[in-house]
This record gives sequence, structure tokens and C-alpha cells, in this order.
Amino acid sequence: MYAQFFGNFLLSHELITTEQLLAAMERKNANRPRLGTLAMHAGYLSASEVEHIHIVQTHKDRKFGELAVELGLLTQAQVDELLALQVPDYLAFGQALIDMGIIDTYEWERLVADYISENEINELDFAEDSRERIEYALGRYVTNRTDSEPIAGYKTTYTTLLFNNLIRFIGDDFTPVTSINFEEYPTEFCISQEIHGKYHIKLYIDMPKETCIAFASRYVGDDFTEFDEYVEASIMDFANLHNGLFCVNESNSDDVELTLDPPQIEEGPLLVFEHPTTIMPVIYPFGTINFIFEMKA
Repeated sequence: MYAQFFGNFLLSHELITTEQLLAAMERKNANRPRLGTLAMHAGYLSASEVEHIHIVQTHKDRKFGELAVELGLLTQAQVDELLALQVPDYLAFGQALIDMGIIDTYEWERLVADYISENEINELDFAEDSRERIEYALGRYVTNRTDSEPIAGYKTTYTTLLFNNLIRFIGDDFTPVTSINFEEYPTEFCISQEIHGKYHIKLYIDMPKETCIAFASRYVGDDFTEFDEYVEASIMDFANLHNGLFCVNESNSDDVELTLDPPQIEEGPLLVFEHPTTIMPVIYPFGTINFIFEMKA
């Protein structure tokens, strides 16, 4: 996931344009096959087995390799072998920038050093994509204050899960833009869903209708061509999947009981919040998705 954070770093420092970043992310993906693809190529898994693991991921917040071992479809030795074949995410992204002539190898080395220094990451963390560093980085983006301590607890857990679910079910060719706090927000097409219990979380997902079509097409694995009730249902289903996984995780790990309302479409053209609320844009090649969080314990 560090390629996404590093892309944000480059954008926020005006070192590359949005167009250059998206082109590099697309090129990175073309050169970095997923674990399931590698497993099929090696003859370890069939296409139906890969699809089965993807389906199980909609019910369990687990990595592909972990689930494959748990289901008895791969051994840990096979997973380790396949992981060794994958180029680390941030290296693939850097190579794409170099191949496109956006930066050279010397600039890449300097930029990585600057990023590591600014975000207090050591080189081992950066290479291993550790959960702790991901949560730290997410906390900095969500607070929108580089001089403050990152948010902690269930808020970073929730946001980390959201990023993982975007990677698993939509694609990893996105970059988060540093969040902003608003008291009012004009919507385009917006759905929302609330979690109640020890925590109160209300998630809004807002995007233009053309972006909705592309988002739903990726999520369902079908080619939608117009904005209709199936596209609307797909976006609500993604919110329900994400929030449902969060509730299950909290129940399993911390014995926290939460209830989940059905997702709904926000009818008004303007969202008005009682307190400043975090809006985190995520840029995909097909458009920008705005995730809006109201959170309180």
C-alpha cells in the first residue's frame, strides 16, 4: 500500500501532476501481477479456486495468501515462493516513473529518502508494508495535520480496512488525497450507512454518476454502461461489505458488539454536519471518490 501513500507525497509536494501519477499507477499494475495470477501461472491454483478465495475475502478481512493456506489450497512455502516473485509495490511504482521519464534514478533515491524521513519510516518498514506503518500513515492523512499525532484506535482500524477493501475489490491503482474538514458538502451521487454501539460511525460515499458506473463495474466484474439501479445497488453493497467486515472484526478481536443500519441514498444536494467532518478524496483513473466519515465513540 505504500505506493498509494508515496503518490500522495509526490502530489502534495507538487513533484508530479495527477495525470502523471495515474499513468504511473496504471503502468505499475501492468508489471506487477497479483498473487492469484502468479499462483495460476505456477499451476498451484485454478481460476475457480482463485475466485473462491476472492469470495471468502468478502466475509473475512484476510490477505489472499493467508486465506489460501487456511483453506488448504496453498502451503505456506508456496505462498512464500509466490511473494518472492512479486516486485514490492513502491519499487514497481518508482520503476514506472523512471520508465516514463518523469524522474531519474537519482531523483527516485532522493525522493524515497525524503518520504521516509518525513513520515518517520525506516527502510525495513517501507519494504515490508507493515500494518503499524500503514496505520500511522493513514492517521496522518486523515487528521490533515502533519504536526499532530496520528489518530489511533478504531478510527485508524476502520480507515485501514477501507483501503484494504479498495485494493481487494476495486483495484490498487488509486491515491488518497490528504483529507479536509468541512461543515457543509455538496453531493453528486451519495450513499450513507451508519454503525451504532460502542462507536458511532456514519460513512458517506459520494462521486459523480460517471464515476459510479466505473466503480460498480470494477466491483461487480461486469461492464455497466449507464447509471441505473444496479449501479446504485453495487455501491451500497460495497459500503455494506466494508462496514460489515469492520463490525465482525471488532466483535472477534475486542468483543465489541455493533449494529449496522441498511445503506441508503442521500437525497439532498447538500450535506450539513453539526461538527467539522473529515472528507478524504481517493483518486482512481476513472474518477475521484469522496469518502466522508462522521466518527465518535
